[in-house]
Amino acid sequence: MEKKNIDWANLGFSYMQTDKRYVANYTDGKWDEGGLVDDGMITMSECACVLQYAQTAFEGLKAYTTEDGRIVTFRPDMNAERMQGSCRGLCMPELPKEQFLDALDQLVSANAAYVPPYGSGATLYVRPFMFGINSVIGVKPADDFQFRMFCTPVGPYFKGGVKPLTIRVSDVDRAAPHGTGNIKAGLNYAMSLKNITDAHQKGFDENMYLDPQTRTKVEETGGANFLFVTKDGKVVTPKSDSILPSITRRSLVHVAKEYLGLEVEEREIYKTELKDMAEAGLCGTAAVISPVGKIVDHGEEILLPSGMNDMGPVTKKLYETLTGIQQGKIEAPEGWIRVIA
Repeated sequence: MEKKNIDWANLGFSYMQTDKRYVANYTDGKWDEGGLVDDGMITMSECACVLQYAQTAFEGLKAYTTEDGRIVTFRPDMNAERMQGSCRGLCMPELPKEQFLDALDQLVSANAAYVPPYGSGATLYVRPFMFGINSVIGVKPADDFQFRMFCTPVGPYFKGGVKPLTIRVSDVDRAAPHGTGNIKAGLNYAMSLKNITDAHQKGFDENMYLDPQTRTKVEETGGANFLFVTKDGKVVTPKSDSILPSITRRSLVHVAKEYLGLEVEEREIYKTELKDMAEAGLCGTAAVISPVGKIVDHGEEILLPSGMNDMGPVTKKLYETLTGIQQGKIEAPEGWIRVIA
């Protein structure tokens, strides 16, 4: 298929409407077969549950062109499973995993002309989401739901090269103890908007949220998990019931163990340990790893030895290995790559 006439090298990380999107509806206790549609607009009641009580969950993943010209996605079965978990947490019906993956295949195939070419630095970002659509005025879950999946070509998360971030320790809690912090609910992200805006206004790139119960342990940012490297080369990630189970983080942990032979620990990480870390990064779909160079804790600056100029050596190796797997340059573990075309 001939590609769209897009300046792939200068794409930003923003929305561009593509030709097709997938829609499925849940009514009378069951999902319909779903299918592709042309219209990117949604029509619903002013009293729709999603508008009144924020009953919605979403996912994010990417399609890539590999070195040998295939169009692939990375571990979409885990996105399907994580979305099912989010739906359980929000009293929404689970979309069958097979239907999620079929929707992905249909969507990416129909929009293959928008999948950026290999080596362009761009990818096709895919956004699945579900929401309560029928009118609800009393506080209760919806009865009818819509699942949609759209895609948009995006440029690299970092423009002009990777520059380590400056993070502040937040006074605001991202999630409540025993709350919804471990599911990908839209409401979690809404709660972080004011705080991230404030952080940017004060010269910080992101917030470091602590555990909401004791405020002594590192959790995550508003949209990414943390990954640390100790001074003796051990990879450490926070363990908590109120952080999102990042697919990227779990993949990086596997890469660290099985590809790079590193020792890895998933455990509680106390704020007091930050000064002893050699490297830090934020893990997520958009950038794989965003390096952190400085953490500011109420005026106290914690400068990581990896510095503010580039990724630390371990973080860089993790990044290069995982992106190499995604792009087909490095052999992937079985089941990690789904070939679409």
